[in-house]
Amino acid sequence: MTKGYLMNSLIEKMQSPDQDFRFMGLNDLMTEIKQDPASFQGDEAVEYKVLNMVLALVEDKISEVKNQAVKCLGQLIKILRQSHMEVVVDRLIDFSGGKDEELRDISGLGQIQNPSTPPEALVETLAILSILISRFPNHVSGISYTPPPLAVLAPLLSHARPVVRKRAIVTLSQFIPISPPALFADMLQANVLPNLAPSASLDKRRTTVQLVAAVARNSPSQIAPALANIVPAILQAVEKDDDELREGSLQALEALVLRCPTESDPYLPNIIEVGNKYIKHDPNYAGSDDEDEEMADPDDDGDDDDDAGDEYSDDEDTSYKIRRSATKLLAAVIGTRPDRLTKTYKDISPVLISRFGDREETVRLEIWATYVVLLNQTTLYGGLHDGKDDASPRGKRKRDTEVPMDVEETPYTLLKSQVPNLSKALLNQLKSSKTPPAVLQAGFSLLHALLTVLPGSLSTQVALIVSTSKSVLSQAPTTSTSTLHLTCLSFLGLFFSTHATSTFSSSLPTLTPVLLKSLAERHPRIASETFRVFSALLNALKPLKSNDWTVALYDQTLSRLGYHDTDAEVRACAEDCAADIWICATEVASTRDRKEWEYICRTTGKTDGAVKVITKVAREVKVGDDWVNGCVAWLMGLLKKSGRLGKVEVFTALDVLLKSYQSGIPADLPSSLIPQVKTYISTADISLLSQALSTLALLLELSPAATFPEVEHDLLNDIYIVTHSPLVAGVALESLFRFYSALILADNQIATHVVPNLVIAAEKAPKADASAANVAKSIAVVVKNQLGVAAGTIAEYSKYLKKGTKAQPSLVILSLIIIGELGRFIDMAPQRDIFNLVVEHFGSEQEEMRAAAAFAAGNIAIGNLHQFLPAIVKMVESDPKKRLLALHASKEASYLFLQSVADLLWGPLFENSQNAEETTRNVAAACLGKLATTHPSKYLPQLHARIKDENPDTRATVVSAIRYTFADTSQSYDELLSPLLVDFLSLMVDENLSVRRLALSSLNSAARTKPHLVRDHLVSLLPNLYKETIIDPALIRTVQMGPWTHKVDDGLETRKTAYETMYTLLDTCLAKLNLHEFLSRVIPGLSDDSDEIKVICHMMLFRLSQVAPAAVAQRLDEATPQLEKTMKGATVTKDTVKQDLERAAELQRSALRAVAALSKISSGVSPKFDLFVEDVKKTPAWASEFKELVGQ
Repeated sequence: MTKGYLMNSLIEKMQSPDQDFRFMGLNDLMTEIKQDPASFQGDEAVEYKVLNMVLALVEDKISEVKNQAVKCLGQLIKILRQSHMEVVVDRLIDFSGGKDEELRDISGLGQIQNPSTPPEALVETLAILSILISRFPNHVSGISYTPPPLAVLAPLLSHARPVVRKRAIVTLSQFIPISPPALFADMLQANVLPNLAPSASLDKRRTTVQLVAAVARNSPSQIAPALANIVPAILQAVEKDDDELREGSLQALEALVLRCPTESDPYLPNIIEVGNKYIKHDPNYAGSDDEDEEMADPDDDGDDDDDAGDEYSDDEDTSYKIRRSATKLLAAVIGTRPDRLTKTYKDISPVLISRFGDREETVRLEIWATYVVLLNQTTLYGGLHDGKDDASPRGKRKRDTEVPMDVEETPYTLLKSQVPNLSKALLNQLKSSKTPPAVLQAGFSLLHALLTVLPGSLSTQVALIVSTSKSVLSQAPTTSTSTLHLTCLSFLGLFFSTHATSTFSSSLPTLTPVLLKSLAERHPRIASETFRVFSALLNALKPLKSNDWTVALYDQTLSRLGYHDTDAEVRACAEDCAADIWICATEVASTRDRKEWEYICRTTGKTDGAVKVITKVAREVKVGDDWVNGCVAWLMGLLKKSGRLGKVEVFTALDVLLKSYQSGIPADLPSSLIPQVKTYISTADISLLSQALSTLALLLELSPAATFPEVEHDLLNDIYIVTHSPLVAGVALESLFRFYSALILADNQIATHVVPNLVIAAEKAPKADASAANVAKSIAVVVKNQLGVAAGTIAEYSKYLKKGTKAQPSLVILSLIIIGELGRFIDMAPQRDIFNLVVEHFGSEQEEMRAAAAFAAGNIAIGNLHQFLPAIVKMVESDPKKRLLALHASKEASYLFLQSVADLLWGPLFENSQNAEETTRNVAAACLGKLATTHPSKYLPQLHARIKDENPDTRATVVSAIRYTFADTSQSYDELLSPLLVDFLSLMVDENLSVRRLALSSLNSAARTKPHLVRDHLVSLLPNLYKETIIDPALIRTVQMGPWTHKVDDGLETRKTAYETMYTLLDTCLAKLNLHEFLSRVIPGLSDDSDEIKVICHMMLFRLSQVAPAAVAQRLDEATPQLEKTMKGATVTKDTVKQDLERAAELQRSALRAVAALSKISSGVSPKFDLFVEDVKKTPAWASEFKELVGQ
């Protein structure tokens, strides 16, 4: 039967005079559509006939048929063509204006202004308007309405039915952002402010506070200017003895605190006072405030049933809603005001602790969750915790500055003083055997957060912790309680690792049996977490002798490792626990047959965990050479496997194992290991090359006689090739130098071969693949370890510097750099002519050769400052042609300047800073900055004296020199720099654009390397920084390029530097930033003309979503339009080239990373952003990448 024939038969049924036939026809149609959504594909005429029939039956006189038609229409809409969808909408709108009440309800579009419109239709209409404004904001806002929506919707705030008023509030608040400000101002005067007055009726006040909350969430910028009138009125309303009004007022205050932070700040003390007052609001509880923390203390299990019966004697008691709203208000203050963290611990924290025992479970959990927010804020913004008094066995974080002797009030000290009350109040809520799992889990999460912030702070509550934990772990985990078990175990692991063993060792006989029972659980995550707990326990107690629980733990570990079907995570944790047993309870493991190593060193499955375990044990324990041999053989097998994964860890393990041989490396090991290592002597993977070179160096150091012949025969030629590669840098280059040192020490005759071979290999290589610097440094390492070849090497390569040499320019350049590297540690004074030959190359036509000559001259000067430095200074002073190169030479030498020669150079450097050539000025500034660190008490004041110099070039040099001082991370001159720093950075407001940019760059360097000097001055520095992020139209000029005009923004580099500085401050000075002001500059950057600035702002949003989720979530509405625009990509025109599309795609990926991070914190705060995220998820080009970024 064809679809067309089937549909025609269904239409006949629906036209039947028999109501049952009509009903069945609709039912069959609905079934067919569900089974085959493509029922009408290619047959538009049949689709139209069916649609008209269904719409006709919507007006059927029989209710059952009418209802079935409505259901069928709902299914049909999903598969209709666009043109037919418009037909449906038109008919529904017609229904809405008809007299049939049922049809008006069906259409969902009542007439708002019609007084006879029933409330149900009004609610449906308002709901549809809400959907339209949220789903199609651009379309709805682009239409001019008469009368305007605010004028139509405002009267509904006085509707007799509460359900209509509530729906009207939501819809009205959504239309405010797209309405003219004047209309909203009129509504404020007519509908808001009068109805907040004490003389207004109760219903109006209730409605108005709810409206204020809704408007604050949807349009904070519109309501913010009126807060001076609104907030005092709400603070009055909250005192009115009406639960609904009080709850609405607290919710309105919460919205204002979150969405209008700057404007609500003046009222914050009063708002906190209200929150603190009403979090205790419990008129049905007769106890005094002092008894609050004991109010739900379930000490006596025998009275639990009676308590349960008395707890809610009044079914109408809604006071818990007020307490919950007050808690959320305080949570909003805590989450968005990190700058008042110390005050929060004084005025809010004690109140929260006193309410830990609220008799209503939902309120109790809300209070605990709020305290977790406070603890998380302390981790991020509380500064650095001095944990010297904590009973913690582990080290503490390094401090930026010295701790003053006076004890100051910090968030940490205040929290520490409150921990006894906090822990007592909390644990009293957990100790009852009848405590629900959700409450226990929330309690353990809070305890875990506390220990994360304040390690070792629960040493006085061990008995309660142990008994509660035992009670939880004694119960077999179920689907609903497995998360509780995991939370409890995670807390215990942290507890053991942060407390002194003396505090809990006596409780171990109570806890270890239930932990061993938990270890045997089939639930893989519970078993894994229990292994981690035992690992923490072993490390806390080491060294341990054999006892019942350690032996049982070893047996359980062995059992888990022995099963082939053990879960991967459980296996990894068991392997780690086996290592901890070997390290912490060696007596237990060493008396067994080492069967666990057979299971750990597998040839199949994942091996990365096993490699780390071997490394860990080999570092700590001398197991024996036979064990080392077995592990080395296994690791060599892993090196043979293809792929890079895990190879870095394999090399690390090999290095540790080679050092752990007690009777020396076996003679046959190098010959079998070196062929495996040879594969990695290549620039294909630099990190593996670095590891391979380190392993070879170690073999040469530990077993030179057996290793050297193998290396010389099989590897040296490959290593020569690697040496001249420009890809080898950083750690890999250091490993290469270590190899050459070990090679020369293994056989001092090889040096005479290595030096020429390195040069020959470099000369044979293509120019792009030859790094003269790497070759020269390697030769210097060889010569330093075998000084006997120094004279010959200098003589050999200095001959290429003479006039008339026929050597290739590349060899001359290499020779200059070699002479320079050797000059650093060899005094060239006896061969003065070499220095003169080097200086002659300052006049070379090749820039690369001139740079090499400057490098060589500076380094020769390092070898004998008094002999060669005066000649360089003379060139700086008197030879304009050689001045820049002489400054470069000075820069090389400045790293080792002595005070006496520093005086010699200071004057000439400043004289040349007035040179208009920026390159010369930058080199001079680098030298001045380095000199300033050699004698700060002398030179910093001299720099400071020139910040007001009339010449902008001098000011630029001063601020550049200060930037270079920040490269020295030493704190030796911080006391001298600190009082001058603000003056140096005040050049951010200099009239000269270049000086401003350099001052911003200096602030960036200071924030990165010496944040402790900057933090306390940010109040004065940040306004100037933010000012530089604003686009200045005066700096934008139009340039004619042939027939085209092109706009050039001279302020772009300065603006980009300002945003880069903001990003640095976000990492190093977070606690001192006003996040609302900070975000007010980040969000405009999302629409900057520069793609680079957009990327920086995306990175800041990504970071803010992690460290300040509450603050950034409130600004998502503002960020969404710019992010949407970026995600749309480049507009393709006839002039668009491939590079434009690639840049746009890269910018989209940058935005996508930010959107993915923000989507984790939005949680309904911004419907506009949530809608945007849904659209991104549906975009084929980005859906999979977005899903991967979110980690779903």
